Amino acid sequence: MEKKSNSQIKFKLRKGDLVKVIAGDSKGSQGKITEVILSESRALVEGVNMVTKHTKPNAANPNGGIVKKEAPIHISNLALVDPKTGNTTRTGRKRDEQGKLVRVSKKSGEEIK
Repeated sequence: MEKKSNSQIKFKLRKGDLVKVIAGDSKGSQGKITEVILSESRALVEGVNMVTKHTKPNAANPNGGIVKKEAPIHISNLALVDPKTGNTTRTGRKRDEQGKLVRVSKKSGEEIK
């Protein structure tokens, strides 16, 4: 079987979701997803997986120096936080009153916005 090279990858996590890190150095920390990188299966999470970056002096930063910034973390190391209970959960899909597909929490059944 050949694998399609241009197939669209679908993730259950989106920008703006509150997630918890379940594996790695930042295990246990929570934050909002600021960016999802589809091609690398990674996401940038606010305040999680911080790395130190040494920067040369430039127009934006005339002195240069050491900057702390977030590094992308693999999607498999993240779990969605249930909006109702605050625990991690998986996502499902249901149709709402208008017939539109919405994401719902598997544990509480609450709609994920």
